[in-house]
Amino acid sequence: MPRIAQPGVGEFVALLALLTSLTALSIDALLPALRLMGEALAVPDVRDLQLIVSIFIGGMVLGEIVAGPLSDAIGRRRTVVIGLTIYAAGTLVSMQATSVETVLAGRFVQGIGVAGSKIASRAMIRDRYVGDEMARIASFIFTLFIVVPMLAPFVGQLVLEVAGWQAIFGLYLAVAVVCGVWLLSRQPETLPPERRIPLDVRRLGGNLAAILRHRRVMACTLAAGCVFGAHLLWLSIAPTLLDDAYGVRDRFPAYFAVLAASAGLAALLNGLVVRRFGAYRVAVVALGLMIVAGGVVLLLDLVFVAAPPIAAFMGCGLALFACIGLLFGNLNALAMESLGAMAGVGSSAIASVSSLVAVLIAVSLGRFYDGHVALIGLGFLVAGVVALALLASVGREAAGPVAVRSIDAALEEGRVLPPS
Repeated sequence: MPRIAQPGVGEFVALLALLTSLTALSIDALLPALRLMGEALAVPDVRDLQLIVSIFIGGMVLGEIVAGPLSDAIGRRRTVVIGLTIYAAGTLVSMQATSVETVLAGRFVQGIGVAGSKIASRAMIRDRYVGDEMARIASFIFTLFIVVPMLAPFVGQLVLEVAGWQAIFGLYLAVAVVCGVWLLSRQPETLPPERRIPLDVRRLGGNLAAILRHRRVMACTLAAGCVFGAHLLWLSIAPTLLDDAYGVRDRFPAYFAVLAASAGLAALLNGLVVRRFGAYRVAVVALGLMIVAGGVVLLLDLVFVAAPPIAAFMGCGLALFACIGLLFGNLNALAMESLGAMAGVGSSAIASVSSLVAVLIAVSLGRFYDGHVALIGLGFLVAGVVALALLASVGREAAGPVAVRSIDAALEEGRVLPPS
């Protein structure tokens, strides 16, 4: 078999942007269809539709735990292909479902699979680039990525009107196939065999335990989970809320795109200011703004008997999404900075823990949805307060690195049995 040549920068960026965007596409394109799915599947409680979003993230929790160590052991390409195959299987299950339970089962499998392309694609960037060049490539990928949340609801609604909600899953399947064919035909493996790390359950368990015990890493990870939880709550109830409160079902993609653009612009702005002020300070300011904006949404709901004016609600939404754009990258960077040699398994641990926290928050608060905007304000207010307290508990100064737990050290201490 002929050796595959390394693609140029432009093609590499485009491929990884598509792989990375599969996560956002799998959530955002389906949002306009949630209500119609509920009607078609005879879902008795509209709040159960939130699970179609949340269960996908729940599957990612499991997938993210495995994807990092697996990609270190068998290579990036194989991990992506395995993930895309699992994702495609889950997509087929949901596409042919006749009950909401079957849809949820397929969505959970989709989430497991998408974690492979998400985690392994990040590792591919680290394999090929370092330092400032890696940051430059990552910024190019993110610039393309932020377009997806803006356009995905429009695409989903168009497909919905032309062919029904099952066709949205057909779109997911088509994108997964394109990703797989493109990767296999154009992108060589970026992790050579001599640099691979064999799977060792005991070593992996020791390193995961060290990460979970590291106060600063976990504080920043839990803070990120709180912010993600508020965002996931919004994603879960936004189509229903905007329809119930403002009757804008057909215009939902336009409102969603405006808020997504706010997050994207804020993330780009963060790239300009974070080097001057530092990730910690920017995160603290953003959390303060999140608390204020969430409180304003709550106040608006109390002042107005019906829903507050949509202009006022969207104004607060722009502020909240700008905070999200400022926080995701900075909280992740703060959590990662102490990981050192454990960046691979650490990235998986941080992603899975923060996703788990987000699902718990979104599902718990989502059950209280009653058609009012107050729940959105409450979610962001509580998330901001808890995240700010977590950051304050560890302070601005970086803590020491997580100690890498080798199997040899554990053997010397007599904590594990020698390998057979």
